[in-house]
Amino acid sequence: MRRILPATAVALCLLAAPAAAAATPPPAVPSAAAAAPMPPPVVLSASTHLSVGLSASTAVTSPPSPAVLSTPPAGTTSPLAVPSDLTATEVSFRGSGGLAMHGTVLSPAAAKPARPGMVLVHGAGEGPRTKLMGEAVEFARRGLSVLIYDKRSEGYSLFRRSYSQLADDALGAVATLRSQPGVDPAKIGIWGLSEGGWVVPIAAARSKDIGFVVVVGANGLPPLRQQTWTVAAGLRKAGVSGSLIDRAEFNLYRAISDGGMFPEPYYDPAPTLAAVRQPLLGIWGTHDLLTPPKESPPIFAEALEKGGNRHYTLRFFPGADHAAHQTPDGGVTRLPELAPGYADLVGSWVADVTAGRPPTAQISGPTPVQASPTVPVNPSAWWESAPMQLAALVLLVIAFAAYPVVALVRRLRRRSAAPVTRAAWLLSAGGLTAVLGSFSYLFYLVMTGGKLAAPGPVVAERPLIWLALQALAWASAVATVLIALAWRRTRGSAPRGERVRLGLLLAGGVVFIPWALYWGLLLP
Repeated sequence: MRRILPATAVALCLLAAPAAAAATPPPAVPSAAAAAPMPPPVVLSASTHLSVGLSASTAVTSPPSPAVLSTPPAGTTSPLAVPSDLTATEVSFRGSGGLAMHGTVLSPAAAKPARPGMVLVHGAGEGPRTKLMGEAVEFARRGLSVLIYDKRSEGYSLFRRSYSQLADDALGAVATLRSQPGVDPAKIGIWGLSEGGWVVPIAAARSKDIGFVVVVGANGLPPLRQQTWTVAAGLRKAGVSGSLIDRAEFNLYRAISDGGMFPEPYYDPAPTLAAVRQPLLGIWGTHDLLTPPKESPPIFAEALEKGGNRHYTLRFFPGADHAAHQTPDGGVTRLPELAPGYADLVGSWVADVTAGRPPTAQISGPTPVQASPTVPVNPSAWWESAPMQLAALVLLVIAFAAYPVVALVRRLRRRSAAPVTRAAWLLSAGGLTAVLGSFSYLFYLVMTGGKLAAPGPVVAERPLIWLALQALAWASAVATVLIALAWRRTRGSAPRGERVRLGLLLAGGVVFIPWALYWGLLLP
């Protein structure tokens, strides 16, 4: 039942705005740059997470031993375009639930024996290994053997995922890298981007086979809190303020979460971070528009300190975006090149850690840019839950649509009658447009939100579309009052059928007023 409201709202959105919905991909935290040869600069879509899902276990447990599948024979052609100074070895292994997974190990052509290795874990969304090729090449050139693998699609979608399951997939990759010739199994680490910043600490807390942890653009906050901030920050960047951000966008995500269609909404990474005993390197770009870069690093430091782990390095890179790539426009456009010094830092830091020289509590780099703070997101109360929202939505649509439908039937039967009040037509048309239009517009903003928010023309810090919907909402509220007065005045003289039709419309108007207040349509 809780899944019906978001699904219904999505369907209404697609019906009302098919062009916008069809042209916009599902939001996801972008993973790193694409494979070599490097592509031209691209403008990436918003985060995350219209993410959804299951609660990740933070317990330090021992997962089933991941079985390494038979390695493809030597000489097997790699699907990747590998630079001449590197070698590529194709590997297969078992992920969570025994799922067969495939990857590539990149190593220096003149690799030294007993070298360290690192598994790269994707951010949110689809994850072919080519997405992390840029990072893998640069890290391999610093003397590491780097395993990149195709992220699972089974059990992972816009509305379903488990960080615990993804962590077990990563542990399968770690076991595979430990078995590679020339790799020192005691020097294996794990790297995670964005969503991977929630995943790799779970893997590290579960396994002593992981010697170090690297996170990039990682989030110390619950996913739902991060996502509401991301879209709100994108709207503010576009010049928007007021009830659209403070009420409508915020409440929409709560309804989606309550409907069970946002994975891991309230997952708290802090307890898992406190269980991480390995040295940790955290990297953030100063222009991260998808993860709150001022709030997340202190959470990492506090949680690690609470667990007694002071072997961490937190570094901010100037002019870098969410994935620590160079950006020419404050984080909106991601260039293929990594931030200057990023790959060198990873290489030298890993060398020190694997040589038994872990750093102690280091934080450095310029202050990141974060224009607005995040806001706590609490679970919905019963009266604002997904089932209640669904009931209100159904009632409003039926009440507002029934009035013109009855009029049409009467016209076809040639039994039309003068309306009791012309305000009824205003409430019917205005209310129905406000309800369907607001959901359509909100879902459009969610699907195109984040750092690329495109709210349309903005007047007085309000999108013109939102102002029009608010005007319809106010007109509908006034019409409700006028209908109530007319219904009371004529209830004894009007035909019974007309009283019923007007009474249903009035009931819709009475429900509409608090509904519109809740969604911010009647607020500044």
